[in-house]
Amino acid sequence: MMNEIATEGTGANVGGGVQVSLQSVYLKDCSYESPNGPRLPNNQGWDPKFQLNMNTSAEEFAPDVREVLLTITLEAKQGDATLYLVEVKQAGVFSIAGASVDDLKRLIGSFFPSVLFPYARAVISDLIVKGGFPSFLLPLVNFDALFAQASESPQSGLVN
Repeated sequence: MMNEIATEGTGANVGGGVQVSLQSVYLKDCSYESPNGPRLPNNQGWDPKFQLNMNTSAEEFAPDVREVLLTITLEAKQGDATLYLVEVKQAGVFSIAGASVDDLKRLIGSFFPSVLFPYARAVISDLIVKGGFPSFLLPLVNFDALFAQASESPQSGLVN
C-alpha cells in the first residue's frame, strides 16, 4: 500500500515539499484482560466508566524511515470492578523525504496517528465484542487539535 502526501515545505525546504509514503501497517502488540468475563458485579445494570489513554512514539529505522507506534489503552470499570482492559499497539512504517524537524514533530504527533487510529480502533472493538461485552467503538480523535494543545503546553516532550 503506498500513499503519498505532499505539503508545503518550510525552513530549508522552501519551494520543495514533504513527501510521505506509508510502507506498512501492522499490529505490533495487543492485550485483553477481563477478570470476571462478561459478568457484571453484583448483577448491576450496564453502566461502565471508561478511561482512555493514547501515546505516540517513533523509532528511526533509517534517516528517511520511521516506525510510528500508536498505543491505546482502554479500561472499563463499574464501581471498583474492572470489566475489561484493552491495550493495542498499532504500528506503521513511513518513508519521509524533505521534512524539517518541525515537520517531523507534526507528522509523528498528528498525521501518522490519524493514519493508524482506524486500524487500532477496529482491533479494540473486535477484542471487546469477542470478550462477550456489548459493542464499543472508540470516538473519532482530532489528532491535529491534540498536537496543537500538546505543543502549547510546557511539557513539549510528548512527541519524539
